Amino acid sequence: MLFAAGFGTRMGSLTATCPKPLINVGGKPLIDHALDLVRAYNPARIVTNLHYLPDQIEAHLSGSNVSFSREEPEILETGGGLRAAQSFLGADPVFTMNTDAIWQGPNPLNYLAHRWHEEEMDALLLCIPKAKALGHQGEGDFIIDSDDHATRGPGLIYSGLQIIKTNLLPTIEQRKFSLNLLWDIMLSEGRLCAAEYPGNWCDVGQPESIALAESLLNDVDV
Repeated sequence: MLFAAGFGTRMGSLTATCPKPLINVGGKPLIDHALDLVRAYNPARIVTNLHYLPDQIEAHLSGSNVSFSREEPEILETGGGLRAAQSFLGADPVFTMNTDAIWQGPNPLNYLAHRWHEEEMDALLLCIPKAKALGHQGEGDFIIDSDDHATRGPGLIYSGLQIIKTNLLPTIEQRKFSLNLLWDIMLSEGRLCAAEYPGNWCDVGQPESIALAESLLNDVDV
């Protein structure tokens, strides 16, 4: 599940007429960088949600193996968007991935899949040390213990990529909601886990991050 429905407001004028997933970084749209990693992993199916300027993204991906989950009339946030796409995704667990990041290092989907233990985990979040997270502000989101269990707190930064079970989605009453609601349930049951990514990552959330991301793609010391 690729998240591509957002407004990209932090990008300012760049997203006035172009959805954020189609902003060019290193010569191709952000969503294509994400799809390169996804296709290298070769999942059974690929779905992206759409809301802001959806026709542009759908036209760009026309003829590909990507299914579209349109969120209308309102955007549903990450949790509501994932629930709305379940008919396309099939049985859980599923990957969910943001489309506004550039990665340098091992394929993050493969890296996460090798650390997934379905019997012990309801979600496995891929997190980044602050020193390897370009373009990101803040003190971090999660702390990981020696058994890979995650707790909230200043530490590692959530990368926007996870493996998550979807069986709890029907228990949420709201139509639009964040996946944080599911994480809180999993935290209370000790089944929210996280892994630390060994490579570099760039959050392309604002215009000045584009140059950082391109430096990462070009393997320039940043």
